[in-house]
Parts: sequence; C-alpha cells; structure tokens
Amino acid sequence: MTDLFDRTPSAASDRAGPRPLADRLRPRRLAEVIGQEHVLGPEAPLGVMLAAGTLSSLIFWGPPGVGKTTIARLLADETDLAFVQISAIFSGVAELKKVFEAARLRHANGQGTLLFVDEIHRFNKAQQDGFLPHMEDGTILLVGATTENPSFELNAALLSRSQVLVLERLDPAHLELLAQRAEHELGRPLPLTGEARDDLIAMADGDGRALLNLIEQLMAWKVTGPLAPADLARRLQKRAAQYDKSGDGHYNLISALHKSVRGSDPDAALYWLTRMLEGGEDPRFLARRIVRMSVEDIGLADPQAQTVCLDAWSVYERLGSPEGELALAQAVVYLALAPKSNAGYSAYKAARQAAQKTGSEPPPRHILNAPTRLMKEQGFGAGYQYDHDAEDAFSGQNYFPESMKRGVYYTPVERGFERELKRRLDYFSKLRERRQDG
Repeated sequence: MTDLFDRTPSAASDRAGPRPLADRLRPRRLAEVIGQEHVLGPEAPLGVMLAAGTLSSLIFWGPPGVGKTTIARLLADETDLAFVQISAIFSGVAELKKVFEAARLRHANGQGTLLFVDEIHRFNKAQQDGFLPHMEDGTILLVGATTENPSFELNAALLSRSQVLVLERLDPAHLELLAQRAEHELGRPLPLTGEARDDLIAMADGDGRALLNLIEQLMAWKVTGPLAPADLARRLQKRAAQYDKSGDGHYNLISALHKSVRGSDPDAALYWLTRMLEGGEDPRFLARRIVRMSVEDIGLADPQAQTVCLDAWSVYERLGSPEGELALAQAVVYLALAPKSNAGYSAYKAARQAAQKTGSEPPPRHILNAPTRLMKEQGFGAGYQYDHDAEDAFSGQNYFPESMKRGVYYTPVERGFERELKRRLDYFSKLRERRQDG
C-alpha cells in the first residue's frame, strides 16, 4: 500500500467543478485501495493473477461500500482492458446486445473488454446465460458484483466460469485511514473530539462510501470547536444497519441467533435477536423460529421450554411491538440457559429414514384389530397381550413389522428431564429383554 497522502488534485480536476468527496478520493491504483488485503495482497488471488498476467472472470461478493466497483475499474487499468460498466437494475436485453457487439468489435481490433456488472444477481437465468458464449470466446472478461450469496443467486454455469472473491466490510482501522485521507484532501482535520470521531466511524457501519458521505456533511457545517458525541448525534442520524429481510442478512442473523441459543450464550442470543428487530425483522418470524429452537435443541431435556416459547408468542400477539418483544427476549434467555438435547430431533429423523426405507411393511398381525370373522381367521389380533393386564402394565411385545429388525432411534442424554427419561427407557429395555427371554 502507498502512503495515504501521496495524491495531489490535478489542475483539470480543479477546473471541473465540485465533485463528491467519495469520487475525489477514488483510488487511482490498486495499491491505494484500503482493506481487502486478503484479495489484493501479493499472495492473494488477485495479486497472483496480476503477477501471472492471467486474469479470469470474477464475482465480487460483499456488502456495499467496500470497493467492488473501484477494484474492477483498477483491474481494467492494470490489464489494459477497456472498462465497461452496466447495472443489472437498469439494463435489459437490448442494452446487453449493444455491449456485446461493441466488445466484439474491440476484440477484433485487438483489445479486450472488462465488463463490470453491478448487482449481477438481479439478472434472470436467461440473461445470465447470455454472458456465457462471450466469456468463452474471450470477447469479455466478466466481473460481477453482488451483495447476495452467489451460490443461491447465480447460475451454476456462470459460477463454474468465474472465481468468487469475498470482499469484507471495512473495519474501524480501515475507516480511520479513509478518514485521514479525507482530511488530507479537504486540507483540515475533522472538527470532532476523539470519542465523537469513533462514533462517526461506527455510524458508517463498515461502509467506506457512507463514511465519506458523512464526512462531507460534517465538513460543510460551521462549527466553532470540536464536536462532542452528543453534538454529533444531534446533527447526524445513525446509518441504518445493513439488513435485508429476504436476503443473506436474514439467514445469517437467524443462524447466529439459533447457534447462540444452542451454545448456551444468552448475551449473544439477545444481541442477535435485537439486531434482527432493529433491522425491521417481523417478530412473528422470530417467534416461530424460537419455538423451533425449543423443539430442536432443548426438546425433552426441558419439556417446559416449548410452553415458555408458545406463551411468549401469545404475549406478543396480545401486546404487539415493542412491548411484546420483551416476551420473545425472555424466551430466548430461557432457551439459552435450558439443558440441551437434540435426542428427540435426531430420533425423529432416524425413524423417518427407516420408514422411507421399509416402505409398506405392515404392522405385526398380533397388534392389528380384527373386527370381522375373516380377519380373525387370518390371525389378526391373535396373541395380542393387553399391557394393562400385566402386573407392571408392560407386556414387552414387538410392535415393529415382523420382517424388520427392531430399531433404536431415541437415545436421551444425561441432562435435564431427559435424565429421568433415560432411566425409564433403560428400565423398559431391560424388562423387555427379560420378557422376550422368558
């Protein structure tokens, strides 16, 4: 990486009129890009490709404001390719045809084209397929950018011809470097106390472009002295957290909540719950998932857990937001601290697999009812032992299909109420062995 302040505005840029700060600070070389060392470093994928002179088609996957467009533009400069940028939001089939035809002409004249497609996941399957022949014959080198998981949003054929590179949100240290660049460009320091400066960086939430926009607003104010955090908060609205209720953020955060509960960490579970609520998630979706957690990860280790969750859901339906959300939070804390067992969940899956494998095997005849004479003649119900007639209300008979080996699916853990269930299961298992041997 080069020195942060090695850039000097050109005379041409001075005459060109006002430009947004984010545009003025756009890196001119890959070495000036802040962050993404895991992609751009000498031993990283792009560093190795550029050193070898063999750049392949790429998919940049990452949140907004981390440099996807900038890196694509600089890759074109580094490889002497014509840079063409389109957005899947605004481009249709007609525009794509024009782009491909222009690239074909350049290719015929000895120049390649780096086609940067922003929001590439918004193209449908047919449009994505349209890139393939032009990628294969070298007409274009495709660089797509997406904020969504490419595994779910992009065609397998397109992914097989591209390398997916994950770009990460900028951490506070990277954002601080960007703020220093902005101060150098503007010729004066930010009018903030140290604590307020930290708050400003936190407001950007890992988005470099958002930080520069905030700085541009801040530097336009007329202030007499450094602003404290409270002064900054009054003047600037905190940037909304990145959260797409139907995209990756939705699934990543609910996964984080579920795993925090499973890991018996109530503080982390509350954090992810409130992150989702702050992002605008439907509390009813959370209520459903919380009930699922009680069944999947606590189960019979604490049979009351399911009731607690259903009651919390009921309280939310009666109170609504925000009061009802407290009931959901309390249910999450209860689940996190409850004894854990997935024995019931595992038993259900194992029994279901056995049911799918054995198909239409009938029950043993001795446990079939025989309401007609024909059925009695066929042996239905013959030999059935009524368990309540036994001294200990347990006959020990076989209830699996006669051709099937007895299955063992439920293996309770030595935690919570399942410790008692394990004791009962062991008792009946030993008693069954004695009855069968007898």
